[in-house]
Amino acid sequence: MHRTKVRVVEEALDANNTIAQANRADFDRAGVRVVNFMSAPGAGKTSLLEHVAADTPGVRIGVLEGDVQGSMDADRLAALHIPVTQLNTDPSFGGECHLDANMVRSALPELPLEELDLLVIENVGNLVCPAEFKVGEDARIMVSAITEGEEKPLKYPLMFRACELVLINKIDLLPHLDVSVERLEANVQAVHPGVPTMRVSARTGEGIDEWRGWLARMGAVPSGAGAGAEARV
Repeated sequence: MHRTKVRVVEEALDANNTIAQANRADFDRAGVRVVNFMSAPGAGKTSLLEHVAADTPGVRIGVLEGDVQGSMDADRLAALHIPVTQLNTDPSFGGECHLDANMVRSALPELPLEELDLLVIENVGNLVCPAEFKVGEDARIMVSAITEGEEKPLKYPLMFRACELVLINKIDLLPHLDVSVERLEANVQAVHPGVPTMRVSARTGEGIDEWRGWLARMGAVPSGAGAGAEARV
């Protein structure tokens, strides 16, 4: 019985990867680079996007906003006059706690890909499932808020291993917390040696220029170059 369950999971992931490759082909044809933006709920993904989505020179950014229900985050980003498409996992997909390749594919007709250089897919807030499902992205960014504690990379290692960049957010709160950002960074490196990290604050703007530069380089890489060294900028 255990082996049967494993086989079902493997088949589901294989099917997802096939659809992700189809998504990737469509993104390449449109000349769009894609970032899968992941974190736990409340880590600050949307607030960080508000700083850069409409103000990254030379890069036309659009957002595919994933949530179980509602459009509050999409409404915030749409107020910046950038292309935003809402993708809810409930009820069409049973209220899933992540986006998968098929969900993203269902939203492609609503995305103005020809008008974009960079598409940011803001995944559903979750520290487990989003890391398991590729969606056709070039790179993944993980946001870890210091309010979550130092141990999250050790407790949820796949999420941190699956990304090309870790943003450590809410560093403006460090004086008020018994948390060491150095220990958090060490734990990130323990599970994913060499992954770049950036300390940022969506509240004060600290570190935002560095992250904006990362996105600008990502959006400037010619489509079809792949998600290897070019994505790890």
